[in-house]
Amino acid sequence: MKEKGTQEILLESGTNEMEILEFYLGGQSFGVNVQKLREIIQYEPEKATRLPESYPSMIGTLLVRGQSIPLVDLNVHLRRNARAEEAGRPIVLVCQFNNRISGFLVDGVNQIHRINWQDVMPMPSLFEQYQPRFTGSIHIGGKEILVVDLEHILSEIDPDIGMNYEQKLESEGLQDIETIAEKRARVKLMIAEDSTIIRVGMQKMLTGAGYTQIRTFVDGEDCYEALKSLKEKVTSEEELTNHVKLLISDIEMPKMDGLTLCRRIRETLGLKNLKIIMFSSLITEQMSAKCESVGADASISKPQIPELVAMIDTMCL
Repeated sequence: MKEKGTQEILLESGTNEMEILEFYLGGQSFGVNVQKLREIIQYEPEKATRLPESYPSMIGTLLVRGQSIPLVDLNVHLRRNARAEEAGRPIVLVCQFNNRISGFLVDGVNQIHRINWQDVMPMPSLFEQYQPRFTGSIHIGGKEILVVDLEHILSEIDPDIGMNYEQKLESEGLQDIETIAEKRARVKLMIAEDSTIIRVGMQKMLTGAGYTQIRTFVDGEDCYEALKSLKEKVTSEEELTNHVKLLISDIEMPKMDGLTLCRRIRETLGLKNLKIIMFSSLITEQMSAKCESVGADASISKPQIPELVAMIDTMCL
């Protein structure tokens, strides 16, 4: 496995590259962003505590370096069948995202591939309406690798950690916004997010809070082209803010990742005043520093909904 420092440099430079770890379940290859990976360990059943009457793919908890973490059997969750005995000793991918550490049981790992987000093909729109568990696919060495949406998988097992926007709005009292609704309604926002479920959920959340002028994009490249087109139509950046005041961008996106999008907005388009918030499950202290290095004004981890609204208020009102 390559040293993490190499991959960090790639992300920090905003080159639109990432590294994915290819793992397999039976004969099918799948991938996960290395940025989410903490370590790869052999599965030791004696260290697992099974939970009765839990979600079918939730094995229970696994003791890793003195800490108990939830353990999910991806073979069961994605393929809906049990592991074959002849598959050999399985592997646990210990991952960290959304400020949580979780383990995912797989049959084995192959290698790490350095790829360009431009080569990641979004899932067909027909699949998205069925709430897929994959964010895209990539062809490497004559085979198709499906990039797994681990965040969505965890939200299926435990809805409380998912992106339940309406419930979060109600629980935080953010729907009682009459006093600032008019101010929010005047602010024009952009959202770059490849997940249909999250993108629609964010739009509902922001609209419910009073931010009704929202333009959404399915990936960073589409968002960049829209901003480029806007800039060509206005005479100054101040005039451009009449069309868009703030951009909320995911980091992991096909065609162009959020870090590259942010860097190109600042350096290629020369837009210095457009507010940019990176909203991603990958946000850590180190990732926040990378976001800042490419010109983002702020970064926040999914699914911190009330905090996101408050951040937009601070920047735009």
